[in-house]
Amino acid sequence: MSPPFEGGNQINTGFVQKKPETNVISINVGGQLFQTTKQTLALSGSNSILSKISSSSVYNEVTIPFIDRDPEIFSILLSLLRTGNLPSKAKVYDLQDLIFEAKFYGIESLLVNSVSNPSQFEGFNLEKSFLLPLNGRDSVSVISATPYGSIHVAHGSKITSFDWSLNRKSTILTEFLAIDSLVAIDSSLAAAGATDFSGLQILDLKNGVVKERVVWENQTRSSSTVQAIGTNGAHLFTSFESGRRNSSSIMVFDINEGFKPVTEVGQHEIYGAEINSGIPATKLKWVDSFNLLMASGSHGGPSGITGNVKLWDLRSRKIYWEFNEKVDCFADVTVCDDLGCIFKVGVNSGEVYFADMRKLSSEKPWVCIGDERKGFGKKKEGLGCKIESHGNQVFCSKNGDIELWSEVVLGNKGDGDRLFRRNLMGRMKDMGKNRVTQIGFGGNKMIVSRKDEQCVEVWQSSVRGF
Repeated sequence: MSPPFEGGNQINTGFVQKKPETNVISINVGGQLFQTTKQTLALSGSNSILSKISSSSVYNEVTIPFIDRDPEIFSILLSLLRTGNLPSKAKVYDLQDLIFEAKFYGIESLLVNSVSNPSQFEGFNLEKSFLLPLNGRDSVSVISATPYGSIHVAHGSKITSFDWSLNRKSTILTEFLAIDSLVAIDSSLAAAGATDFSGLQILDLKNGVVKERVVWENQTRSSSTVQAIGTNGAHLFTSFESGRRNSSSIMVFDINEGFKPVTEVGQHEIYGAEINSGIPATKLKWVDSFNLLMASGSHGGPSGITGNVKLWDLRSRKIYWEFNEKVDCFADVTVCDDLGCIFKVGVNSGEVYFADMRKLSSEKPWVCIGDERKGFGKKKEGLGCKIESHGNQVFCSKNGDIELWSEVVLGNKGDGDRLFRRNLMGRMKDMGKNRVTQIGFGGNKMIVSRKDEQCVEVWQSSVRGF
């Protein structure tokens, strides 16, 4: 009688004798004999068919197991177990075929780690590879991705999700007329909010339902809209503004405890004409190395665009550092944990600046790393520019082009001097397209959206095996 393995009647045993107590395991897959070791099969994980074969004393000492599957694809997956990487011959197979077989053997996580690992991200080698089309006529408003490459795209009132392989997608209709903030919690769960619809919603994207609703209880007891969402994996950070637009706050929720409120920071009330005191945060980024939350927001008025950048210590609920932007306020701002710097692109000049977090000052924290053009006239050269960091690199969009900024390490550099260099990304045929509206990162890929386009671009470098 055959032992009870997964896969129904697709695994049977023969009666070919084997030498007892050997470390070598033989497996018959689709009529082709494979030999490997117990240690290699054990790498497949405790729930895998292959791991069960490795640990079965019946199989090890008496019989050779037979698995009624494709032997050629099995040879590729066995190579994946041995080396952790797909062999070059995997290129001849469709990725979906490999995924289907990997799921059968229970080793899909190993395939994901090989094909879409964040450590494989190579900023200098990224090229626009293909487009992911969206349903409907709405252009993209927000992009968010998981570390291993599942992507959620908000367009109009819909959210379209792509799995880590980007070959399978699903679309749900939300209660929002338009979605302004979106954060991927995992491959099937996301937090979403809108500036004209009250409350934060935790969406089950697989089933298309709202799992949780959270509303900020402000002093005026008016509705509260979401201005920004951020996460550090364990907590969800949400910037709320009251419906009357006279108060704002940042709430911290525990993801692992059913989105239970943990703490509240940055609550502001606007009194009289002091509107700058209550600018809500429109961007939230966690800085893991410093254990701080960066919150930034800006406001356009008769005197131009003003704003502020704050670093919050959530334990003390106090501001670690704050800078009020007046001269060349940011069009967009981000923080790069690996470089220990805050980066911004000036709304007037269009220049890229950085502030070293190890020596922040309240006087002149920003150092220009661009051409230092004095574009402070009526024309706002940086308007609409986006800036995001990934790893130790910074990506900044200028209209339809994308710049990559990286630090150049010089052996004889002076104390405190830091040098950054710019590279234009993509091939000539990728230049001069519509203005970039969103930049996101997932796995080893960069995701880009453009104004008035109903699709997202996937930028990637070549992956071993594909």
